[in-house]
Amino acid sequence: MPRSATPRDPWGTPPWPIDFQPPKQPLPPSVDFAIIGGGFTGLAAAAWLRSLAPEKSVAVLEATRIGAGASGRTGGMVLAESAAGDLPGLGDVLHSFAEILKQLGVNCDLTLSGAWEIGRRDKVENSPIEWKDSGTLRVVNEVPGGTLDPGRLVAGLARAAHQRGAVVIENAPVERVEWSRGAELHVPNGFLRAEKVLFATNGLSLGLSGLEGRAEPRLTLAAATEPLREDQLQAIGLSHGKPFYTVDFPYLWGRTRSDNSIVWGAGLVAAPDSQHVEQIDISSNEPARMFASLEQRVRNLHPALADVHFTHRWGGPILFRENWKPVFSQHPASANSIVLGAYAGHGVALSAHLGVWAAEALLGRRELPDWGHIEPS
Repeated sequence: MPRSATPRDPWGTPPWPIDFQPPKQPLPPSVDFAIIGGGFTGLAAAAWLRSLAPEKSVAVLEATRIGAGASGRTGGMVLAESAAGDLPGLGDVLHSFAEILKQLGVNCDLTLSGAWEIGRRDKVENSPIEWKDSGTLRVVNEVPGGTLDPGRLVAGLARAAHQRGAVVIENAPVERVEWSRGAELHVPNGFLRAEKVLFATNGLSLGLSGLEGRAEPRLTLAAATEPLREDQLQAIGLSHGKPFYTVDFPYLWGRTRSDNSIVWGAGLVAAPDSQHVEQIDISSNEPARMFASLEQRVRNLHPALADVHFTHRWGGPILFRENWKPVFSQHPASANSIVLGAYAGHGVALSAHLGVWAAEALLGRRELPDWGHIEPS
């Protein structure tokens, strides 16, 4: 069911719709598992919990609408491993991700054709890309990766969770948690009790998830062009459809979409108080200046892009940990709750992969990794 028109979003609107809205349901008084956050992580975990343990009750509480945070605003570039590289016990993230989507019946236009690392080196043989950007940008390496449609992934995971009996409730921001036996989660119009909780809010609600002062949120910026002609894609070296990102600075990343439009991303915006990116409006001075700079930068990359028109501007929250490793740990206040996030730009496949791992950990079938641990305050 498509969504009706909504007021202007201060973070802008990405070019992919989310064509599923969970049916309205009352807040249950209690559940076995509560998941805070209706993005890739939370929805994958909910669907997996109900698949493995259909006798257990699961509720997903989303503060606004599913995919409204990082998940619906990512550029849709799929990368392997984590931002810190491979980690002990992490496994093959891309293979796992593809298997999760298959088992849950999610079609999101996933293509794993590889990704290009591009850099400013003097001579690279047979590079399909030759762009002018603080030197000459060329392809310097190809790594595992690919692309997908973020809107279809959010919708597909939400459908899978709903079809398996999870309750997905939008516009239910958790305002506080009272810890006793289990947890009591308070939302504006009531509360529910949960035996176990997964905090999957990533760069939002850091105080709630125990991450305030432990990880740094930013708003990352992206813009999409109009669809390009085939000869334009050939000229700029992007007819292969592989996503790309720079391995040196100034940073730039992007990917071609199925309609031949291109998503370009660069730049991070900090919130005024450094912890609440919800306060950022992309039409304000600094983001607006950064968007103008990004668009001019893209037009200067190649003559075929000189007159390209941009149709969408948006931002999405991204969370960084000092060591670049994801947070995957017990909540500082409770051994019955898990905190998962801080993917640092590698969250598209990793979020679902770790969301499934978290579901298995909540059921007592798997241990949490040492590398994701956070110390109690």
